[in-house]
Amino acid sequence: AVATIRERAVTPTPERVAEIERETNHDVAAFVDAVSEGLGEDGRWFHYGLTSSDVLDTALSLAVQEAGAVVLEGIDRAFGAVVFRAEEHRETLCMGRTHGVHAEPTTFGLKLAGWAFALERDRDRLVHAIEGLRVGKLSGAVGTYAAAEPAVEGVACARLGLEPAPSSTQILQRDRHAELLSALALLASSLDRFATEIRHLARTEVREVEEPFGRGQKGSSAMPQKRNPITAERICGIARIVRANAIVGLENVALWHERDISHSSAERVVIPDSFLAVDYMLDRFTWLVEGLVVREVRMLENLASSHGLYFSQRLLLALVESGLSRDEAYRLVQRNAMRAWDEGLGFRGLVDADMEIAGRVDLGEVFDPGAYTAHVDVVFGRLRALVSARGEATRA
Repeated sequence: AVATIRERAVTPTPERVAEIERETNHDVAAFVDAVSEGLGEDGRWFHYGLTSSDVLDTALSLAVQEAGAVVLEGIDRAFGAVVFRAEEHRETLCMGRTHGVHAEPTTFGLKLAGWAFALERDRDRLVHAIEGLRVGKLSGAVGTYAAAEPAVEGVACARLGLEPAPSSTQILQRDRHAELLSALALLASSLDRFATEIRHLARTEVREVEEPFGRGQKGSSAMPQKRNPITAERICGIARIVRANAIVGLENVALWHERDISHSSAERVVIPDSFLAVDYMLDRFTWLVEGLVVREVRMLENLASSHGLYFSQRLLLALVESGLSRDEAYRLVQRNAMRAWDEGLGFRGLVDADMEIAGRVDLGEVFDPGAYTAHVDVVFGRLRALVSARGEATRA
């Protein structure tokens, strides 16, 4: 019978399956009937001892393995692009901002290095979630193997490259799928964070970076001067969809008894859509990073625009080291800082003229911009170690 089925079974047309399903109102049953039509008497053994979810859940696990491999490749490409640009701008000074306000200088390379480490964490989470779905089940209607021996499940899963689920009901429990959707949502959120940063830095008032702008491209149908961060905005928008899909995955965990079917319809939308969306986001993000225009001169202009106030913490610490209480040192520094803001004056000049400060500390050392890049290599050493470890893992 098996030999006959292998020889004679053909994939039915969607139209024939749909025709049968209009009568049966059951998709798997319609598929089984459509295949069995051409098998004659041996057709009775097709789908013997199985329930629909034995087929559907095991097949979904296989699809997740294939789709997951595509997304992991996309993460690797994005990681490589980010690392390359991070190294390129390892010592490119730019303003670090907290609350959207100038804080202290960092380097653009350090900013990108942080993105690379985030992508690695996203990859680890996704690998774990995909491995969690490297399982199949052929345990029957409520997971008791009443219609098919456990050995059948073992043989089938082994041939498919899966492990038999240690326990299943009529379905694989949906915490596995929720973890997968959550991992995809976290990846999408990381890309959202990176794209949001690019959008902020591309604002006219900041203008430290710019998206690639093609020859003949139009930024606005009405305003010819516009060069908008549309790709970054697209990434941010799609991330909202992927995060919403993760909520569906969490809602699908709590089903009635050995299962109901409330998860199925939603899952058929959110799982493929999340994979498709994240794959697209990774492709566009990689393109964006590779072609990103970095305006180093503008970064230095923005650094200078806050009158050197970013040295305030170094001055505070130097005054504390000189013997002042922290509160007194803070008051002296803040007094000059507020005046620099309010009157548009250089912070260094004000401090030089303040005898309560200038005579206590070495202002040349305090106002040394090299302090902000002195330890850049610590982070980049860690990044290079990660890149090396990834390379060794790939070769292994």
